[in-house]
Amino acid sequence: MASLDEAEFDRLLRTFERSSDHLETRDAYGTEIELPYMAKWAAQEPDDLSWLDDWCATLRSHVPVGKSVRRARVVSEPLSDYQRWSFSIAGPMVDAGEDIRWTPRSLVSSLALPGNDFYLFDDRLVVFLLYTGNGLNAGMETSTDSADLNLCRSAFDAVWKLAIPHRDYEPK
Repeated sequence: MASLDEAEFDRLLRTFERSSDHLETRDAYGTEIELPYMAKWAAQEPDDLSWLDDWCATLRSHVPVGKSVRRARVVSEPLSDYQRWSFSIAGPMVDAGEDIRWTPRSLVSSLALPGNDFYLFDDRLVVFLLYTGNGLNAGMETSTDSADLNLCRSAFDAVWKLAIPHRDYEPK
């Protein structure tokens, strides 16, 4: 597997040809970008979510050309603070064209899932997201190995079948 830097990953998010499928399986993340905004939420301070504008613009550019952007979140219930915050900010991304769905962890016990979160681009490239124990980003690795692609496609599809669309999901 090859390492991937942030600039190349950002390019992939903007230039895939047909589909970007993202599977999230952690109950908490600590990405440097999100931490200050989650802290505002925890303190019940207002957030206009303008920091999401660039991502939402990217999503809106994919929709008219028929590109699919899907995110499946496997979550423990009741939701962790991180996932409650994540649920609270998902609306603008859904409105911009990202299909975000929630899957209670209790439903996936018998599914074979990769050891790391991932993005699957066009069924040709998988980007595994590596995290430290406290959820900080520890890097990204790419693979075009058919076994990795098949595992990730199978895992995503299995979770997606059980997933609840964002607008229908009622957090516990």
